[in-house]
Amino acid sequence: MQEPGASANSSWAELFTGKQAIASLVLSGGIALHAVNTYISATMLPSITADIGGLDYYAWNTSLFILAAILSAAVAGKVLQRIGARHSFFLAAVVFMTGSALAAIAPNMGVMLLGRSVQGAGGGLIFTLCYSMIAFMYPERLWSRAFALLSGTWGITTLFGPAIGGIFAELGIWRAGFGVLVPVTILYIMATLALLPKHQENGGSEHPIPLGQLALLAGSVLVLSITSVFEGIIWSVLGFALSIAMILTLMKREKKASTRLFPKGALEWGSPLFFVFASMALLILCVNTEFFMPFYLQKLFAVSPLWAGYIAATVSIGWASMEVYSARFTDQAMRRVVNIGPVLMAIGLMTLAIILPVGTAGNLMALVVITLALICIGAGIGIGWPHLGVFALHLTPDDDKENAASALATVQTFAVAFGTALAGLIANSTGFNSTVGTTGIANSAFWLFSSFAVFGVLGFFSARKITKWHASHGMEEPQTQA
Repeated sequence: MQEPGASANSSWAELFTGKQAIASLVLSGGIALHAVNTYISATMLPSITADIGGLDYYAWNTSLFILAAILSAAVAGKVLQRIGARHSFFLAAVVFMTGSALAAIAPNMGVMLLGRSVQGAGGGLIFTLCYSMIAFMYPERLWSRAFALLSGTWGITTLFGPAIGGIFAELGIWRAGFGVLVPVTILYIMATLALLPKHQENGGSEHPIPLGQLALLAGSVLVLSITSVFEGIIWSVLGFALSIAMILTLMKREKKASTRLFPKGALEWGSPLFFVFASMALLILCVNTEFFMPFYLQKLFAVSPLWAGYIAATVSIGWASMEVYSARFTDQAMRRVVNIGPVLMAIGLMTLAIILPVGTAGNLMALVVITLALICIGAGIGIGWPHLGVFALHLTPDDDKENAASALATVQTFAVAFGTALAGLIANSTGFNSTVGTTGIANSAFWLFSSFAVFGVLGFFSARKITKWHASHGMEEPQTQA
């Protein structure tokens, strides 16, 4: 079996020739649709809450969106097996389009949250289907480049989301920001119906949905989201403790279950696959703080919605550029960049924790430092992400590959939901929703970004476990012990 990393015999051009070109178009298009929507919403949320209220539920817009994505991710493989690739993508896109329409006409935050939840279910299904099909639509030597393509597409597309959202917010027509997704989704539906086969012959066997583990996974996010609304540190501590307890229960249950949510060994402490998924989750957790950047920039630096969105989106510059750069690495160079990523993220987050609280309108130098810190955070995830994805596939037995592919998307969506809910809990308990001056908001910025820098440190130690194991064992042994 070849080492993780791009094969010396592969090139980026191969992703865009022959059958690979069709796969690249459909899969990257699906990722782009989901990503644009995510960042349109983040940039428009200050305007949305100012119009229809619901500031206390600010973080719920993303938490419920991703929570629905987690639930849909769990059934993605089953849907793919039963109705084939073409119809699976069609179903996912229709659900996503319905949610977009609901969000566009929302008269209050309750309807908005409903629309965002439906959007999340459709977008999460599209997202998971895209990642699930990498192992079946590309030869193994192109896996790392395919992962880099999809993840890089997410990063690059985030440049357009804030721009679109910022324009609609500044014009005072945020509803059109959701409405424009309807015709775009129709175009995507037409493309998938024309290009994808009716059936995806992956040789997989159907398995029941692991409802118990799924309930624990979703519940851990929901608990954080609910407790983030209540004032007082006691609620915050209680919510976090209960959420962690549910995650630990999930790990214990998954180890003994006959039907698993993750590949065997993924949640067993000490296994190399555990540290792969842990590293991916910790990296995504760090990125979630970007969701709050437009709000802090607008409130602390008096930056316009459009520019706040653009500055927040500079994370994608570091993310996408580093993914393209690092996808070619193998062996020692690959191990080095996997270790460096979490360090870059921790540095970027601590920089934001120091600079944001002292924000003043027109402080150009501070905005430059903030932009560089965000690029650093993006580089931290991009430099090692494609290799972690390939590690996960290589460390999983062949008969569990389909489960591994969907688990990659599940881990990513869970980390986004958990991270956003945790960020909302920390922010709300430290002054985020203060209506008197900016002292409370500045205080919440410090605690939010300094707290999440800890995840970067933990990510470094997790990455070290993977790279040390890889340096001494290669990729063969886990195929028999995982």
